[in-house]
Amino acid sequence: MAEGQILRWSGYEHEHIERGSDWFWALAIVAICIAIVAILLHDLLFAVLIILAATVIGMLANVPPDITEFEVSDRGVRVGRDLHRYDEILAFWVEDEHDATPLLLIDTVKFMTPNIVIPLEDVDPAELRNFLREYATEVPMREPAAHKILEFFGF
Repeated sequence: MAEGQILRWSGYEHEHIERGSDWFWALAIVAICIAIVAILLHDLLFAVLIILAATVIGMLANVPPDITEFEVSDRGVRVGRDLHRYDEILAFWVEDEHDATPLLLIDTVKFMTPNIVIPLEDVDPAELRNFLREYATEVPMREPAAHKILEFFGF
């Protein structure tokens, strides 16, 4: 990519997994069991929090992700409306060997988004890797375990 060029694509931030009624029943049973234990231990607030959290997880697991616009330019990496400037990026890695969809993994200095995982749909991973090498350090890394756990729950 020449200087001043922008690489843009759109896609889902994560893969949506349809949940069957068994999944929701299991969520409800686990939440109720934990809430009962909390009540037996005289912690009503924790029981209410567990039931509320399970309800929110159940509601969010049903919602498919929105299509997000991604952009890589000489200013930084944009995910939707959020721009991650190169001075905030510690390292990146393009994971294109194991998964069906290649991933761009980015470590940042930001507190709330230290690890960014971007699916690369309709993008040449080699071209993206060559462009990012001019601005950031390439360090081998894996998809964060927290991201895999959230993806399992449908977030």
